[in-house]
Amino acid sequence: MGNRMIMTTSTYKREYTGDAEDVDLQAYNDMENIAFYQVPANLTSGFSIENERSLRVHVCKDSSGVNFLHRFLRHLVENKEKYRNLTDLLFHAIRWQTEGLQLLCSVLGPDLSVKQVEFQKNVFSTKSALGLAPLSELLQKNSTIKAVVFSECRIGSTGATLLASALANNKSVEEFQIWEDSIGSKGAEELSKMIEVNYMLKKLIILDNSSITVAPLISAVLARNRRVEVHIWGHSCGTKGGSNSCKIVEFLPETGGLRIYNNINSTGLQRVACALAWNTTVTALDMSSVPLRSKWTKELRGVLERNKSLKTVKLSKCSLGNKAVVYVAAGLFKNTYVENLSLDGNRFDGVGLEHLLCPLSTFSPLQKQANTTLKVLSFGGEQANIGRHGVTAILQMLETNQSLIQLAICNDASLKTIDVVKIFTSLERNSTLRSLSLRGCQGVEGEVILQKIMGTLEVNPWIEEIDLNETPLHVSGKTEQIYEKLCQNGSLVLPNDLLDLPSSTPTCCRVFLCGQESAGKSTLHNSINGCINPLSPFVNVTATSKTPVEQMVSTSVNKINAFFDGNTKLTVCSLDGHEESFALQDFMFLVHGGPCFFMIVSSLVVKPANRYPKSLDQIEWELIYWLKFLVSNAKRVSQLFLPSVTIVLTHYDKVAHLPEVLEPIAALVQRLREDFHSYAEIYPTVFAVDARSLVSVSRLSHHVRMTTKTILQRVPQVYEACNDFVRILHDWRLKNNKAVIKWSEFRELCQLNITALRLRSRRDNVEKVDARRRAVAKSLHNLGEIIYLEELGVLIMDCDWFYRDVLSQLATLKSLKTERSGFVRKQEMERILQEKLRNQLQGSNWRAGASFQGSDIIEFLLKLELCYEQDPGNPNTLLLVPAILEESKEGTQQWHLTIPECRYVGRRLKCKDTHMFLTSDFFPRLQVRLHNKIMCLGQQQDALYTLEKNLIYTVISGVHVRIELGKKDSFIDVLACSSKSVTDMVRIFHKLIVPTILNLSSSLMFEESIIRPDCVKYLIPHRFLQTQQLPLKIIKQILLSLPAESMYEYVHTWSAIESNRRIILQSGSDHARDMLSDDDFHEVLHRRYYDLQHLATELAVTSDNQQEPEMIPETDVVDPSILGIAKGVEMVLQRLKRVEQGIRDLKEEIASLRYYEYHLVTELHRKMDYMMNYNIQLEERKVPQMFYLVSLDNRSKQLVTRILPGMRSLRVHMLCEFRREMHVVEDQLGCDLIQVDNQTVKSLLPYMSKFMKLLTFALKIGAHFIVGMGEMIPDLSREVVHLLDSSLMYGAATSAASLGALGAAALYGKGRNNSNQGGASDMVGEDMKAARQWLVDFLKGQGVLTGMDIAQRFGLWRVRYRDDGHVAWVCRKHIAAREDEIFELPL
Repeated sequence: MGNRMIMTTSTYKREYTGDAEDVDLQAYNDMENIAFYQVPANLTSGFSIENERSLRVHVCKDSSGVNFLHRFLRHLVENKEKYRNLTDLLFHAIRWQTEGLQLLCSVLGPDLSVKQVEFQKNVFSTKSALGLAPLSELLQKNSTIKAVVFSECRIGSTGATLLASALANNKSVEEFQIWEDSIGSKGAEELSKMIEVNYMLKKLIILDNSSITVAPLISAVLARNRRVEVHIWGHSCGTKGGSNSCKIVEFLPETGGLRIYNNINSTGLQRVACALAWNTTVTALDMSSVPLRSKWTKELRGVLERNKSLKTVKLSKCSLGNKAVVYVAAGLFKNTYVENLSLDGNRFDGVGLEHLLCPLSTFSPLQKQANTTLKVLSFGGEQANIGRHGVTAILQMLETNQSLIQLAICNDASLKTIDVVKIFTSLERNSTLRSLSLRGCQGVEGEVILQKIMGTLEVNPWIEEIDLNETPLHVSGKTEQIYEKLCQNGSLVLPNDLLDLPSSTPTCCRVFLCGQESAGKSTLHNSINGCINPLSPFVNVTATSKTPVEQMVSTSVNKINAFFDGNTKLTVCSLDGHEESFALQDFMFLVHGGPCFFMIVSSLVVKPANRYPKSLDQIEWELIYWLKFLVSNAKRVSQLFLPSVTIVLTHYDKVAHLPEVLEPIAALVQRLREDFHSYAEIYPTVFAVDARSLVSVSRLSHHVRMTTKTILQRVPQVYEACNDFVRILHDWRLKNNKAVIKWSEFRELCQLNITALRLRSRRDNVEKVDARRRAVAKSLHNLGEIIYLEELGVLIMDCDWFYRDVLSQLATLKSLKTERSGFVRKQEMERILQEKLRNQLQGSNWRAGASFQGSDIIEFLLKLELCYEQDPGNPNTLLLVPAILEESKEGTQQWHLTIPECRYVGRRLKCKDTHMFLTSDFFPRLQVRLHNKIMCLGQQQDALYTLEKNLIYTVISGVHVRIELGKKDSFIDVLACSSKSVTDMVRIFHKLIVPTILNLSSSLMFEESIIRPDCVKYLIPHRFLQTQQLPLKIIKQILLSLPAESMYEYVHTWSAIESNRRIILQSGSDHARDMLSDDDFHEVLHRRYYDLQHLATELAVTSDNQQEPEMIPETDVVDPSILGIAKGVEMVLQRLKRVEQGIRDLKEEIASLRYYEYHLVTELHRKMDYMMNYNIQLEERKVPQMFYLVSLDNRSKQLVTRILPGMRSLRVHMLCEFRREMHVVEDQLGCDLIQVDNQTVKSLLPYMSKFMKLLTFALKIGAHFIVGMGEMIPDLSREVVHLLDSSLMYGAATSAASLGALGAAALYGKGRNNSNQGGASDMVGEDMKAARQWLVDFLKGQGVLTGMDIAQRFGLWRVRYRDDGHVAWVCRKHIAAREDEIFELPL
């Protein structure tokens, strides 16, 4: 009943006087609370002390007619200073007269500090409440009173009006109460007006006989956002026919809670709802058990749409029907603040529930969840009938909602067991819901429900609470294990390593069918699938709806299909050779790695319709093109694993005389195998098939199965989770028409399907589990199953769709009308991609969190550097897509800078390896990456960047740069024009452009050449520059070969350029210093200084021969530029001359070195003779002793210096053994060594090591005692490093290139010491016996049994020296020229 001040008699009462006149009022001036009670006239006035601070006064008229109340009030007025502590006054049953009201007003004046005044059952006027007028005037002016209470005073609407007018101007009253009165509608309206202007009121309590007063008062509080505590009571009929007081409205501003307990008329409720629309103080609205009509919920819709403070709405048991709940749902669509909504116990059914859950669900991947703030929702009830529509709505909401935390379905009897199973199945994919209540739902029963709940908790650890009280499952006592599992999901998990995932052999392989159009790739693919899976139909991973036009277009683009060979998934990718379209095949290699198998499919006829056979040259060009393409693009999964390639010839049924056609093709393939042996493993058998015939393709299908299995065994292992994902993703694509998902949904897939990637508890380390998931996603990306970019947080699940429907659109953009070549408006691009998304996603049931827009695809393309924005951040910007750039229509190309002081620099970067080339996607990506590097980093504010097809023109720091692509010969020309120095321009090349090129082509190696400056100046076309370029390495070698004084003045001469007997550019010359940068020239100088210093070190120059170090003053330091070198050239030359003069002083040292060289060569010949004649009785020298191996892979003989198991294509040759004149025999047939096995390596390794050591060292010091052998050694210095023992070196840092004559002398000296200790046993012995025995056995195996056979195969005849009788095998030239020294022995 509020804070009513009711004074009751206490045990503290000390006295009661019968005659008030005998009382001294001065004795009670320290009281704080005084209560005046009217007593009958037959009693006397008196006092009753309640406690030490409270006084109870009984007042009445005495016998003389004096009113004791007036006397006491007058006493208070006269003694105001003594009653400063008085704060509370209570008047009970007082009948006020004019004099008494005046005295009361005097007492309540500003001199006393009365805070609270309470009137209980007072009578202010016999006819009306006009007697309140003086009191109203007092309240209007009073500034001390804080609380005013009227209880059963019958003030009515008039009194309420007077009090409202007074409080409207009062600035001190904070609490106002009216109890057990009926102020009526008018009084309530006046009080509401007061509330609108009074901002000091803190508490309002009204107990009225009619509820009509509620709406005006509470609506005023809400409309004006007053923080007033409101309690409004009313009367209701009791159970026994009486009336009881009951609370109608309660508002507590501290908590923001508005509670409406009882019914208010519809008009009042609508008024309250209108006031709530813009209210900011109410955070919780509770109208539980208040019957509501749809009209009121219509107003509630407006509240939900406009109110920004309401957090909780409780409408339980409000008899809401379908129409009412539709209004609530409509409000939720726009509401972004309500977090808790309770609608349980109402009458709406599944139709209403379907509308209610609509703003909390999504029905399209392009749709966003309308309401993402609602966290708690409850519905259901005994009268509710959820039904089929309601269950469907619940499942859709649970599958797509990403905001709801708590869901309660209370006391529902309509849900069946199968419905509850579906609900928990949907919860497996929901990672946001924390609490689910099915309290009292009768469908929760049986073992099926129990197992399903346990299975859901196994994959969804985020559920913290499941309330199953009062359900049949709970009544049967089967819920204990559910609660136990909930506790486990909330417990700590033992930490594991970051990536403790087991590995295994991959189970998926990509098979690439490479071939030109009409080669029969699609038919071949279907036939292979039919052979491998004869009982299963062909499966196309992508099944999108297309218009007839799109179907026609899709027939010509690359396709990706998959099928299974047991547990191995084979993804077949068809690659066409359309150079004009965007190179999809290039991008596929760029993005993915993983195990791959390549089949080059070539048709034997030009077109299947005309049966015109292809020429051998056409087939050769096609095979070479695809081999180079594979070598240039394929990512090696291992350094020891080469791409596996099989060649397939189709349409053999259309060719007459097939054997005659296949024979030269087989020879061609053999040549290609030898040529590409270091780059690809080409299968020796060529398959000629009819792609339409399963019988014809069966042998090829078996080969595909065996080869892919071999490849999978040889490639590095992957995570086992990846192999599990391969099958899961395949099935997932068939069920879900999704091309792109976000990272959150991939995490969901991991949680549902892969145990190793599953969160086992809510307290599990999410970061570590996500790290495992990212590692698996990257591995799947490398395997070609998905495309994953971690920076964007998206995964492309359907690679075929991305290649076909997204990347292919880049090529079709050429048909759009653009402002400039290569540019397309971003909105237009978004529209095209959005249309593709809509077609691909039609009918899908994606979660809204995975929705993907055309703008997201553009971000994806920007990240992959397939396009760039001209004005980043501007939504109307143009996108430049280099793939659609066109050739320039201008005439002669020219520089945009024309000033007489210009310098011109050109560099050509050409692929070193002829087995590779720049693919068609390389230069477009270079154009984008350079733009991002130059323009988007904000480092070059004045930079200009324009593009044409195969051309980049940019201005960087005042330097005009042209980057041109030479597609035919796979080179890139970087040209520059500027008034700056050559050094500045070349530094821009090497700091910005060249690193970008190298980063884009990590597998390619480039050779840098200098382009003639005049060709750069006049922009001579590429076809004339073959003779107008000079490799940078060559010119540096030329400078190093010159005397020091000639370096700076070296001039290179260029030939003239002619075309059709017309001179385009005259011959000319340029100084090397004008073509090289300072950095290059300094490198040459430093190498010269290094060589001189190293030579002095090798010659062991003593301190007597060395000059004192020259002190160079700081003023003589040369500026590090070409001009600085020019100014100080004389000083440099003088220093070089002094160094060279010091070298000339070492002539005597060099003469002594020649002595050592002579003895070293003599020693070498002696050892070679000893090797040839060791154990001369062995086989009576019936076979030669000095043999060597050559490799025949590159159509030229190359000496084999190291022998390894598995080497192929080797040939054994013999040397002419004439002493001191050994040489290679020309036109020697030799014997082929098919393959090197372990026994061969064991027998030949010592011989190869020691023989090659002597050979290479002799060639290094210039003793060419084996004529014709030097050109067979590709890198002599490298062989010296590999073959010389470390014990023969001066130290670990000594290189072969710097071994020199002194090194030879040292080796000779050490060799003599070793020979003195152990003789020549280091070169002979059991090792040499093993090598010679292997040679004898090998020759026998080759059918070389007699001396005549040796003469025919090796061109050697057995002879004997006349002087010492030794036997040797020599050539015919030596037999004829040295017949006086030798004689021939019988063969």
